[in-house]
Amino acid sequence: MKKIILVATTMALITFSGCTQETQNKFGRGLQNWTGTNGVLDIYMGEKLVKRFIKIDKLTTATSTEGSVSRNYRYAYGYIDKNFNFKVDSGEKKVYFEVSNYSTPYIFYANPEN
Repeated sequence: MKKIILVATTMALITFSGCTQETQNKFGRGLQNWTGTNGVLDIYMGEKLVKRFIKIDKLTTATSTEGSVSRNYRYAYGYIDKNFNFKVDSGEKKVYFEVSNYSTPYIFYANPEN
């Protein structure tokens, strides 16, 4: 059984390593979308937590409308966690948001409560 797992893993790694970076990214995003995530994005002002978004599938890097140039921000959809309890409570809505790559001090991580 261990040999079968080792052979299958080795074959998958060889196949995956032959892909371009973009193909690997698409595969990773597809797997992430299929398995689901429960991301949290905390935004700080100095050392103080000022905003938290929860239940985020992924942060996406924006690209230009014409071409493939990356823009200076990331965007996603998530719920505003007004009371910072890692749960969607009454009145907390799902919103679209953007964070700057340069001026927004943020941390993106998996929800530790789930």
